[in-house]
Amino acid sequence: MPTNIVTRLSPNWNERPAFGGEKRLLIDTIILHYTGMPTGAEALERLCSADSQVSAHYLVEENGDIFALVDPEKRAWHAGVSSWQGQENMNNSSIGIEVVNPGHDHGYRPFPERQIARLIELLGYLKARFDIPTQRFLGHSDVAPGRKQDPGELFPWARLADHRFGLWARKYTNDATFIAKKGMVSSDVARLNKSLATIGYAILPSDRFSQETFDALTAFQRHWRPEQIDGQLDRSTQAVINDIADKMSLCKTD
Repeated sequence: MPTNIVTRLSPNWNERPAFGGEKRLLIDTIILHYTGMPTGAEALERLCSADSQVSAHYLVEENGDIFALVDPEKRAWHAGVSSWQGQENMNNSSIGIEVVNPGHDHGYRPFPERQIARLIELLGYLKARFDIPTQRFLGHSDVAPGRKQDPGELFPWARLADHRFGLWARKYTNDATFIAKKGMVSSDVARLNKSLATIGYAILPSDRFSQETFDALTAFQRHWRPEQIDGQLDRSTQAVINDIADKMSLCKTD
């Protein structure tokens, strides 16, 4: 366990549902958030207030301080309405980590080096303790596209992937050739929807570029192609989608 973790218990938790004949807990995902409030102190206060009805298992301050709020074997209330790879209600099976950052409404900014270094320590401990699969390190926007956008496009997903905390795409040629956008119907859109579903987004088979497709694609771009977040498909975005979908498929067969 990382050193110098401060315990600040939140009342906002309950027991995780058990599954299987042995009544084991299912903890297979880590969901990363930004706090989206002006200060870390305000976020910590809210996460520990019974009136808020929200919580997370950990909070990582910009200076690297780590606060333990909920026992990771318990169910914290951080993901809300959410799904990934057919699982609903991701609070049941995930560990939530709030990374202090004002977010898009209060002056979104890069995450400090000390903060990310300490986050990597925490993730290493949790991955080892709960045997979290590499592909199950996700953002709040991944499991709740259209509703959430954190931890956002400035979050260093590539660096985390270097430590096997999430997937990352191979290098690709920057090709902005347009393929599809919301409202279109085509075989390209059908392939897009299929790939987004393979990755984990809740997209039904269709050749229509729906609002759900737009939301999922925008969330994908925030995570895996942060230099372009417009909810449109071009050749470069398609290449990254194909790569992540292939990696995700391989992970499912391991």
